[in-house]
Amino acid sequence: MFMASEKQKKYTLEVCTASLNSVMHAVAGGAERVELCSALSLDGLTPSVGLLATIRKMYPQLKIHVLVRPREGNFVYTEEELRVMERDIEAALPYADAIVSGALDAQGNIDVAATRRLMAASQGKPFTFHRAFDVCNDAQKALNQLMEMGCARLLTSGLKPTAEEGSALIRKLVERAGNRLIVMPGGGVNPDNARCILEATGAKEIHSSASSLHDNGLKETSATIVRSLLENIRI
Repeated sequence: MFMASEKQKKYTLEVCTASLNSVMHAVAGGAERVELCSALSLDGLTPSVGLLATIRKMYPQLKIHVLVRPREGNFVYTEEELRVMERDIEAALPYADAIVSGALDAQGNIDVAATRRLMAASQGKPFTFHRAFDVCNDAQKALNQLMEMGCARLLTSGLKPTAEEGSALIRKLVERAGNRLIVMPGGGVNPDNARCILEATGAKEIHSSASSLHDNGLKETSATIVRSLLENIRI
């Protein structure tokens, strides 16, 4: 497994995984950090605690960022759904290094009150606001709100279908965020464009599913693609 030293490691790769097999392939390819979810075909839902606990036991040193999203569809949540999300976060905390979640209001803005609740449930662990950001009405306003709340990280494709298409806006977000928040491009990232996206945006972290169709008929993370991504973003 590739283990880069701090001097060698200029960029960080986060691999989006939705199954035990995908995590195993990611680690075999050299991944040191994963976002763990389920149902990637639905853009990711909360993974089971059983899956999370198993992966933590198998890979004690792996950085695991856990997605908390209770259903497919929009990011406007009822009080009951928010309570489910808070409980899911609570259940994940013993195994998670960070929480990935977020909420919007019906007008397409960050739901500050709901997101603050999710952050409070995370009990000080780093909080990534996910790609709900990409359907916000006002990217700059939303970024300011996330920084004011103390979010650690923002996953975004720059309000476009892919991070490559959204690179110009992502660069503006990176510059505005400075050291207050990590802006991480994600969406359509592959070995051919990862380095270009990083250089175009000024970002230091990047997110990819690194997936391909496997023999079991499922689209899962590929160790080969992870390895290629890491090779392409090394100095």
